[in-house]
Amino acid sequence: MTAPPVTQFPECDFLLSPLTGWTRAHWEALADRLLDGLLPYATPNFAQYRLPGPPSHSGPWSDGLEGFARSFLLAAFRIAGAEGRVAPALIERYAAGLAAGTDPRSDERWPPITDRGQPMVEAASIAIALHESRPWLWDQLDDTVRGQVTDWLGHFVGAVANDSNWRLFQVITEEFLASVGAPHSRGEIDAGLARLDDWYRGGGWYTDGDGKKFDYYNAWALHLYPVLWARIAGARADAETVARHRARLREFLTAHQYFFGSDGAPVHQGRSLTYRFAAAAPLWAGALADATPLPPGRTRRLASGTLKHFAERGVPDEHGLLSLGWYRPFRPVTQRYSGPASPYWASKAFLGLLLPETHPVWTATEEPGPVDTADATLALPAPGWLLHSTAADGIVRLVNHGSDRLPPPPATDEDSPHYAKLAYSTATAPDTPIGPDNHIALLAEAEDGTPSQRGRIHPLGVEGRRAASRQTTGIETVSVVHGPWEVRVHRVPGNSRVREGGWAVADDAEAPHARTGPGHALARRTDGLTSALVGLYGWSDAEGTVVRARDANAYGRHSATPVLEGTGPLLVTLAVLTRDDARTTGASATLDDEGVIDIRFPDGTRERISTSPGPSPDPAPEGTS
Repeated sequence: MTAPPVTQFPECDFLLSPLTGWTRAHWEALADRLLDGLLPYATPNFAQYRLPGPPSHSGPWSDGLEGFARSFLLAAFRIAGAEGRVAPALIERYAAGLAAGTDPRSDERWPPITDRGQPMVEAASIAIALHESRPWLWDQLDDTVRGQVTDWLGHFVGAVANDSNWRLFQVITEEFLASVGAPHSRGEIDAGLARLDDWYRGGGWYTDGDGKKFDYYNAWALHLYPVLWARIAGARADAETVARHRARLREFLTAHQYFFGSDGAPVHQGRSLTYRFAAAAPLWAGALADATPLPPGRTRRLASGTLKHFAERGVPDEHGLLSLGWYRPFRPVTQRYSGPASPYWASKAFLGLLLPETHPVWTATEEPGPVDTADATLALPAPGWLLHSTAADGIVRLVNHGSDRLPPPPATDEDSPHYAKLAYSTATAPDTPIGPDNHIALLAEAEDGTPSQRGRIHPLGVEGRRAASRQTTGIETVSVVHGPWEVRVHRVPGNSRVREGGWAVADDAEAPHARTGPGHALARRTDGLTSALVGLYGWSDAEGTVVRARDANAYGRHSATPVLEGTGPLLVTLAVLTRDDARTTGASATLDDEGVIDIRFPDGTRERISTSPGPSPDPAPEGTS
């Protein structure tokens, strides 16, 4: 097979886009590159794209459908955005694929939609793509093919979807069926939208099903699909429901704009991270739905920044393909459902192409994002997160005291590295499987010193510059942030031996430099990215170490984490991640007679924290509204 040519990007326009240089033409060029890269892997009639790599748990047949459906989403945005002025072959091959994929006699037919089956996910992408490209595809199909398509999509009616963002796939698919006069269930559409209301936790945040499941599914599913549903439903949509969704999206984007570093990297947290720049999708959705608080130049700066971030780091690869990984292929950011074509949900990032080229998001001068101009701290009580970012190094850090992605009790408390950590950032990824980074663990009495898991996170509050939680082991932690620093105050049950880790820094070229000593440890990359951990109180017997790993980190093959071991019951630690001055000297913590910790940050800023036990977790059953 011959690889497509390397993407030929237009010249950067730093007058229109002073921060990224990117314009609509760059988005169109990368969309074309991604679509062309798939061609060598198409079946003869283009109904499936069988990409190389191990299959998902659904198998190659379903994976081939996934390749069609997710790339069709990208093709539809490209076709509609250009008002059909694209190479005719692009339209022709998706028309041919629709005909072959829905023909029950075809060797390329798609697997049927069944209860909780992966084709449910792909059906929604096909429905969205058919709606958005309607004048150039659906309206041009003959009656036989249109009947085949509605027959295949129609199996969603009466089927059982997973009780999560999957309910919205049913909403989308059946609303498209309604739009073309095909059988559908208005009751199932309404029930799916009502279930979304059950998961709303305020502040623009949904949990993805019952429990504390907060991640980018807020961005590329739970806010996105209601906007796309309203576009399909048109006058059929209940006006109050649409207004409610738009208000929530507007509030979400007020916070979401803070999740991007100055280099365009999104915060590396949660599952399905191989969708990468799909994190930009709600930025465009807000503009499409007139539901954004952001000026148009900032919308484009954030979206172009994240797309450019990956493009400059080898995404897509030399064959024009999206691999299962972050930059390079890296399977630990995937799940059992991830197949070779799964990353093409990244197509959602190209939603902005639906906005005409005369729209202000494409014509306004780029405006800085929050991290470009000033240090910021943002408390997000609904997910239990505290963001702090620094303009000097452009890094955004997420302190996690709320999201564990565990289903409600009595489910087991098993840690995931992408949910269980104390912190995440735009410059680092957690070591996988579970490493010591951004984790405090009890060390078992056994000789092997097996560290405990964090388990279920019981939020104790997020406000101002503080966040707190209690974990299953009984350790209670209060985090206080200032600039690039986080001070963690841990109340440890009994007088237990514990281990705490800072940020894992990683590099492909060489192992990070390490420096250790009594009560402190540091790991630094050659470009200056530095992670340091310093014991401020209670670590008198601690000797700092740096734990190294290989091929355990999405950001690089060589990773290193500063670590301390000590004994409770009260420990105070300074953690820092920065590309700027990694100052730790001058920091201190003292305990007064009233049980109050007086914290001094390296720049002299002071904070006082009571060491008395925090409030009990909310006793209400998780998942109730």
